[in-house]
Amino acid sequence: MSGQSEPTRVIALVLAAGHSRRFGADKRRIRLANGLTLLETTLALASCCFDDVWVVIRQGERPADLGIDAAYTVVNAPGDEIGLGTSLSVGARALIEAKPNATVVAVMLGDMPWVQPATCQALKRIASRKRIARPRHAGQPGHPVMFGSDFWPVLARLRGDQGAREVLGMHPPAFIDVEDAGILRDVDVPDDLYPP
Repeated sequence: MSGQSEPTRVIALVLAAGHSRRFGADKRRIRLANGLTLLETTLALASCCFDDVWVVIRQGERPADLGIDAAYTVVNAPGDEIGLGTSLSVGARALIEAKPNATVVAVMLGDMPWVQPATCQALKRIASRKRIARPRHAGQPGHPVMFGSDFWPVLARLRGDQGAREVLGMHPPAFIDVEDAGILRDVDVPDDLYPP
């Protein structure tokens, strides 16, 4: 035996249960210049960077209609008014119940496909069971956020639309500074599809 610890296994949890009200249409299905939809592009990023991919969608939705491959684990967020906190809570509870062979979850937003793979890999290198890790660009924190499994029970209790802001306030993350503006770039309105 070499005495070295095994690499940290990370599951990506892609939150994609929102209603795109500000966008005016289902932004998850908007096709980008690469020929894939916004959600498909985010899932492809997650798949190339992390060991497994789970995705949270609305109850009653068919994964195939959203371009979600059968290789991904789908979690349905119940109810109609789905906030970010609710989606994250549902995903965290599913992880706890499934007891996957992983110690870290990378929380990704389904409308942030421009994160660079190198950023995800850098986060993965510092991730651990007892740590929250987050990228920062030009002084601004971004996504994805890596939560060690010690924090999953706290995430499972979230509600509403606040996401993990309160958790991050109580447990400051370890930041890595990156030259990757994609960690800050999401899609809320159609103009967000085009670079500034």
